[in-house]
Amino acid sequence: MTDRSTVDMWFDPLCPWAWITSRWLLEVEQVRDVDVRFQVMSLAVLNEGRELPERYQELMRTAWGPVRVCVAAGQKHGQDAVRALYTALGTRIHLGKEEDRGPKLFAAALADAGLDPALADAADSTAYDEALRASHEAGMRPVGTDVGTPVIHAPGPDGTPVAFFGPVVTPSPKGEAAGRLWDGVLLVAGTPGFFELKRSRQAHPSFD
Repeated sequence: MTDRSTVDMWFDPLCPWAWITSRWLLEVEQVRDVDVRFQVMSLAVLNEGRELPERYQELMRTAWGPVRVCVAAGQKHGQDAVRALYTALGTRIHLGKEEDRGPKLFAAALADAGLDPALADAADSTAYDEALRASHEAGMRPVGTDVGTPVIHAPGPDGTPVAFFGPVVTPSPKGEAAGRLWDGVLLVAGTPGFFELKRSRQAHPSFD
């Protein structure tokens, strides 16, 4: 039996780029010996105290609910619940283009994931904020606060842990193409002193 490694990705359900990366990682699971765990970060926490355009400020005000519900689901039902709920939320937000960011969306996504819709009440509660902030800090600490989501922590080519922002890619690579991208990402992320490889985005998120 080949040992499988665990890869952690930190996500905010509202981020379309993180959603695409998460679907890529699910493809990677099928062609490489990795198991993905989804962890919660918060764009609202990340942007606290920053001067933002009014439109983005409004988005950040709606960003607390989804991550609180994800944290509540994880505390009550474990990592598998977070994974299932992220898929349910992302399917409705990014594929279904549902604009509601309130209890109706959360309850429906929870039901889709086989979880108690009553967990939607967590969206308006600060009871899970300490755990949310701790999860956010754990994800962002190794990569800094000048990046957002997705953030990935993984064993590097020699087994030493590496952490990085990205990859930002669209659409999500499938099959062996997903595996080749994973191999390349690990190679550069595991190179001492490597910090950045970037070009201007010329495409909107594609969920194909």
